[in-house]
Amino acid sequence: MGAEKVAVGIEIEARRRNVPVELVRNGSRGMFWLEPMVEVETGAGRVAYGPVTPGDVPALFDAGFTTGGGHPLSLGPTGEIAFLKKQQRLTFARAGITDPISLDDYIAHDGYRGLRNALEMAGADIVQTVTDSGLRGRGGAAFPTGIKWKTVLNAAANRKYVVCNADEGDSGTYADRMIMEGDPYVLIEGMTIAGIAVGATRGYIYVRSEYPHSIAALNSAIATAYERGYLGPGLLASGKTFDLEVRKAAGAYVCGEETAMLESLEGKRGMVRFKPPLPAIKGLFGEPTIINNVLSLATVPIILDKGAEFYKDFGMGRSRGTLPIQLAGNVRHGGLIETAFGITLREVMYDLGGGTASGRPIRAAQVGGPLGAYLPESQFDTPMDYEAYAAIRAVLGHGGVVVFDDTVDMAAMARFAMEFCAVESCGKCTPCRIGSIRGTEVIDRILARTEHGRNVRLLRDLCDTMLNGSLCALGGMTPYPVLSALDHFPEDFGAEGAKVA
Repeated sequence: MGAEKVAVGIEIEARRRNVPVELVRNGSRGMFWLEPMVEVETGAGRVAYGPVTPGDVPALFDAGFTTGGGHPLSLGPTGEIAFLKKQQRLTFARAGITDPISLDDYIAHDGYRGLRNALEMAGADIVQTVTDSGLRGRGGAAFPTGIKWKTVLNAAANRKYVVCNADEGDSGTYADRMIMEGDPYVLIEGMTIAGIAVGATRGYIYVRSEYPHSIAALNSAIATAYERGYLGPGLLASGKTFDLEVRKAAGAYVCGEETAMLESLEGKRGMVRFKPPLPAIKGLFGEPTIINNVLSLATVPIILDKGAEFYKDFGMGRSRGTLPIQLAGNVRHGGLIETAFGITLREVMYDLGGGTASGRPIRAAQVGGPLGAYLPESQFDTPMDYEAYAAIRAVLGHGGVVVFDDTVDMAAMARFAMEFCAVESCGKCTPCRIGSIRGTEVIDRILARTEHGRNVRLLRDLCDTMLNGSLCALGGMTPYPVLSALDHFPEDFGAEGAKVA
């Protein structure tokens, strides 16, 4: 977005005017339509300006922005910006506020309080606290984190591992990247707590190769954590050990599936493993392994700091705590939204997102990545809750929301889902490997009006096979976008594309 040029411009202008400034690159708050955004620390708190270009810098100095002076780009106090004020940030409490690679800054903003509490607890008590909080996997599967940890805790083994799945490959998602680049210590702390809880002494962060800045930030923070005694042997003089390293991913979407990721970590081709055995029993190098997403692990420190009841007090039903939502696509105010479960898609897209960037009506939104269902306007008021979405054959997944206006061709979107699966399949199981190719061909015949009704029925039958016969979620969830497009937008498939029994 040009932040580097703006930062350099501020430093040059400050020297030219002999104005003392301390410039801190603090990452993004997640309000991407306002980037690059400059915040100025004043006696009354932070004041924001944005979006700032290098050409705006001299005029900002003329207006006295270093002391919060008025300017057309002034956004007022950062915390009062409506997009931020409507949120409940727990996992992202420090993102965009602290210097990401400053351990002192992290500690000054309540960092490592959770770890210090954990070091005073038995492993089983840590696991129970995470279980009581109601935290579920934020990577997409929504499996209860505490149950996974308890399985690893109770597994007998000489060595155990903690693996962070940071292979964030879903379309329109960037929450993992924001944590790794904007608050890497919270992930390091969360993984260290996990290791202490189950008796694991080594962890790996599997980061997608397309995230070089995340890898650099993590490596810098890990090095500092070792220097200061927050990693390694004798962890904070506790007598415990936890080692951590970053591994660059191989670049395949399927490696976001936990067992394919383990294969890749072991130096093999990323292919899905048969289950059982579960990774919690026999995971990395055949040993019991905790596998969690970045957001799941980054949420653990606040639970150990504030307590299970504090975190559980957010959310609804069985969906406790907060959900980081990544709003993208044809939307005016795209960005990171963290709020308690229960908000509706309509509120996210209109109240926070400001509607479409094109100014046209929203026709559909895909929630949960490229394998998520396309939701029509009639479902926009469904609470964003795991069970509520499952009831309408949709998923929250990793929290990605991609918005489409009324010019979208939903048949083309359904075809894209099948083609995406064909390209990204690891090839191990027939329903995914072959089904996705045949599915693309069937959709092409439907759009060509070739035996239209028969091919619509065939597509539904094929989706049923993929849904129930695929080895992992890649093939098993590809029917979600296809069937939702076919069910809710039959007109895009032709007059005969309505539901067929």
